[in-house]
Amino acid sequence: MNAAASPLARPHIPDRMAAELADPQVHASERIHEIFSWLRANEPLGIAAPDNFVPFWVVTKQRDLRIIATMREHFFNADRIILIDLASEQRMQELLGGRQFPIRTILQMDPPDHAKYRALTAERFQPRAVDALTRSIQGIAKDFVDRMLEKGGTCDFAADVAFAYPLRVIMSILGVPVEDEPTILRLTQQFFGSSDKEFAHAEASKTAGDALAAVTDDFNAFFDALFTERRAKPREDVLSLIANGKVDGKPVPQHEQRSYAAHLATAGHDTTSSVISAGVLAWCRDPALFKQLKADASLMPAFVEEAIRFGTASKITMRTVVADVHACDRDFRKGDWVAMAWASGNRDDDYVEDPHTFRIDRKPNRLISFGHGAHVCLGQYLARLEMRMLFTELLTRLDSVELAGEPRTMSSLIVSGLKTLPIRFRPS
Repeated sequence: MNAAASPLARPHIPDRMAAELADPQVHASERIHEIFSWLRANEPLGIAAPDNFVPFWVVTKQRDLRIIATMREHFFNADRIILIDLASEQRMQELLGGRQFPIRTILQMDPPDHAKYRALTAERFQPRAVDALTRSIQGIAKDFVDRMLEKGGTCDFAADVAFAYPLRVIMSILGVPVEDEPTILRLTQQFFGSSDKEFAHAEASKTAGDALAAVTDDFNAFFDALFTERRAKPREDVLSLIANGKVDGKPVPQHEQRSYAAHLATAGHDTTSSVISAGVLAWCRDPALFKQLKADASLMPAFVEEAIRFGTASKITMRTVVADVHACDRDFRKGDWVAMAWASGNRDDDYVEDPHTFRIDRKPNRLISFGHGAHVCLGQYLARLEMRMLFTELLTRLDSVELAGEPRTMSSLIVSGLKTLPIRFRPS
């Protein structure tokens, strides 16, 4: 029997696990990693069919994630990019005139559009351009640590530092005024936290689709005003590049302009903030690690890489199969939906020894947090620099840090990083 005809070519994930994979609260707990571990060992590439969802493949092994991410002619990013229930998907189509999702970012583009739109801002996120911002980012890091120390020894590190610091960095690059940062933070948390009662938009009482559409309307209104200003008076910022950019010789359409700005404003800081909190939580749980880093600054790059691996906040993104294909010993059919479980790939023991332990001695650290292939994260170099600057500033100015309460994680199928991290610290 050949592989394409094998009954294993379209295996199914147990119903209970399928339901948990589609539960935002599970994504806010360690249970999601227990599920991924079981799947890697027993059903590494199977179909989940939870109630009220389109059935979807779940890719859990790093090797398979890398393969599928490069098969762009068969696995498209357009349409369903996030894991979302049928009612919300149908509601969005009603609200959006048939579109699958309220925004169309470079993450949702396939050839040939993806490369063209990515090129609009790519130069600003290349190492040379980002390195030129080092002094500015150091200053921002110092400012936020100053504010933290003013709190007198305790704070919610997630809310007081981790959310706000990378937000300030990306807003300065975009060209958004400082006074508007609270608005962007609120909208980001409403967008990614549409399933979390603490952050959800008022429209979330209906469906996640209503909430996402409503938050997008708010983003559109915010950025339309700035785009009008930048078209009249361009500046040396990324919003001006988008407002005045051209694709195929024509101005960027309004929908794509709005989507581009919203994507950079949200993804440009939220996942970074999650990893920053994960790094500080590692210090709290392992005081020896904190002391080790204080004693040896050369370990900082390795610490940053491990925080990125261990604290993966964007656990799943979706692909759609656009042509029948046999890949990774599975039969994919046109129209199939595929969950790319990046957080699982980061804990695949075929690539990562002792994957559930935070260790900075991994050489190499084969993480896959930023994706793989053409859609690898545009801002990964910036994120790494931000983390190094802030962690270095904290280590320089703190003698100790410990938990002052129980951390909590956002309930979300989009990005589920720490939303609270109460800490107690002693300044140097």
